[in-house]
Amino acid sequence: MQFNKLSEKQRFVIKYVLRGLLSLALVFVVWLVFKKFYFDHNPEYWIDKFYGNSLVIHLIYVASEVFFGIIPPELFMFWAIHAGDTLNYILNLGFFAAVSLGAGHLTFWIGKYLAKVFGKRVRNERFITKYLPVVNRFGSVIIIISALTPLPWATITMIMGVIGYKYRKFTYFSLFRILRFGINGFLIYQTGTILF
Repeated sequence: MQFNKLSEKQRFVIKYVLRGLLSLALVFVVWLVFKKFYFDHNPEYWIDKFYGNSLVIHLIYVASEVFFGIIPPELFMFWAIHAGDTLNYILNLGFFAAVSLGAGHLTFWIGKYLAKVFGKRVRNERFITKYLPVVNRFGSVIIIISALTPLPWATITMIMGVIGYKYRKFTYFSLFRILRFGINGFLIYQTGTILF
């Protein structure tokens, strides 16, 4: 099947799934470079500085997810694979997924609040106008794609709140966020036990 014969929605999904795979590959490469040139030369330093202080790592993660996902969650998964045994890794994945899902719901309600207080003015904000046409065109598909790929999750969830998207439908589609953590967490665990 030729790419240009696909519907606009199908092309959009394929484009962002490929971007998601590319970003995951990039995170793997960054981690491998960091490990080879920094971590392996002085592991005690990095263990003392980061691995030994899980509270700081968890706080950084929460701040990142609440403030528009500045740091890819997969970097925290790499941290978690070295921060303890398999059970600890699974618990960390659960924490990361719950925080990310919760941050998405929080930004959804912030969007609803902003729309209620500021009305149309909030729709004219630059970061919203950038994504608004895509959100209006693709609806629920955009929630699923942003849940699974590097498309900015918190920004999309806020816009869904701004445009008055039904919360029940949003809640249902937002559960795909957990799938991202499950799939990527499994891939990182499998490759991590082999490569690291």
